[in-house]
Amino acid sequence: MSRIVSPSKIVCVGRNYAEHAKELGNPMPKEPLIFLKPSSAVIGDGEPIVLPPQSQRVEHEGEIAVVIGARLKRVSEQPALAGIAGVTCANDVTARDLQKSDGQWTRAKGFDTFCPVGPRVVPVKDLGDLTKLEVRCRV
Repeated sequence: MSRIVSPSKIVCVGRNYAEHAKELGNPMPKEPLIFLKPSSAVIGDGEPIVLPPQSQRVEHEGEIAVVIGARLKRVSEQPALAGIAGVTCANDVTARDLQKSDGQWTRAKGFDTFCPVGPRVVPVKDLGDLTKLEVRCRV
């Protein structure tokens, strides 16, 4: 198992969890809803999250983070799976009030410290069936 260093980019998929979309009153999108987080949002497991003064409603979202270990571009499923270094835990911290008022998600999800990850990257070979992974978030 290894630790997260400094990712070049953080690509996220929104509203891919039906229960969470429903909880927020949103429909499931027909196509993946992609957004980015800046690398300055990444912090290690247990490090403090800094709450921005411009938000009154900061929430946690437990996620499974896929760590890509190879450069990939326009590849089919098998090479894409081979390019995965492993998975880790992530917290997609979100200023929910700003997400709703802005209409897009960059500011609400991109503050420094808004992407705690870790503590370790678990290699795919050690996980078995990736479709059976569960998310449990404790605050």
